[in-house]
Amino acid sequence: MIPLQTLADSFASVDTLYLLGGILLLYLGAELLVDSASSLAVGYGIAPATVGVTVVAFSTTAPELFVSFVGGIGISGDIGLGNIIGSNIANIGLVLGASALVQPLSVDSKVLWRHGPFMLAAAVLLVVLGSDGTLGQMDGVGMLALLAVFTGYMLYQSRTADEEAVPEEMQVEVDAESVSARQVAVLAGAGACLLGGSAGLVQGGTGLLRSFGFGDLFIGITIIAFGTSLPELATSLVSSLRDEAEFSIGNVVGSNIYNVLAVIGLLAVVNPLSVGANVQSFHFPIMIAFTIGAMALMAVDRRISRPSGVALVGAYGGFVYLLLP
Repeated sequence: MIPLQTLADSFASVDTLYLLGGILLLYLGAELLVDSASSLAVGYGIAPATVGVTVVAFSTTAPELFVSFVGGIGISGDIGLGNIIGSNIANIGLVLGASALVQPLSVDSKVLWRHGPFMLAAAVLLVVLGSDGTLGQMDGVGMLALLAVFTGYMLYQSRTADEEAVPEEMQVEVDAESVSARQVAVLAGAGACLLGGSAGLVQGGTGLLRSFGFGDLFIGITIIAFGTSLPELATSLVSSLRDEAEFSIGNVVGSNIYNVLAVIGLLAVVNPLSVGANVQSFHFPIMIAFTIGAMALMAVDRRISRPSGVALVGAYGGFVYLLLP
């Protein structure tokens, strides 16, 4: 047991301030990025389901990208890898589950049958490539190649005649000349918030949990993964409250795809990662189980009900409990 005085001193430390400040900056940066990117995409006539899986999902993945590079290269590769594994599990268990608790989610058939298989393929590819104990540069190249295929597929789908039209109330007039300067300023501010927030989250979370004796992999999978999943959580909850399930579900599916293919792919190219036996035997199977479970729930009656939301949140809580030493 950790002495109460030690616990109190740890939470009163500078690391706690870094942690809280980092989470706040990540949230603000992601909000700026999501708002500007999604409004611009919808303004150009891209359907909500596609926006959720692509623009919104990629925007909310930015914290994972920043944090994984700051932590994975600057401190420990376990933090970068653990962040992605933990974030993908949190996106399904916590984000999707909590959104369904707010309001049952209708599942767009395009998200389920066109985009869902990519989410499963990305998770399986990560497990297969990491089965030899390393994620090297060629593994990263393979992930980035699949990312290019997914992006090309999404661009093709966005132009097909059967793509759902953007609802009239969501359409906005886009003036490229007036938008450019504003978008550059917003994106620059978002980038600054994400960079500062990533550094604060990594430094604060690592220092705080290391003071309790936790290892880097645990730190990446739990508190850092939770912190970087806050944008997905906030975006999906707001979308659920607004009865825009396309954004809630598409955000989770797309984020999990980009987390593996973009973040781990880039990180492996720049700084090859080691994959421990515990990751291969425990964390990878849990990630695959959550991914398959999410697709199964989406396939049942094309909706995720409140009881399913309870099950997802409960499963995530059980996963975190099993991680405790």
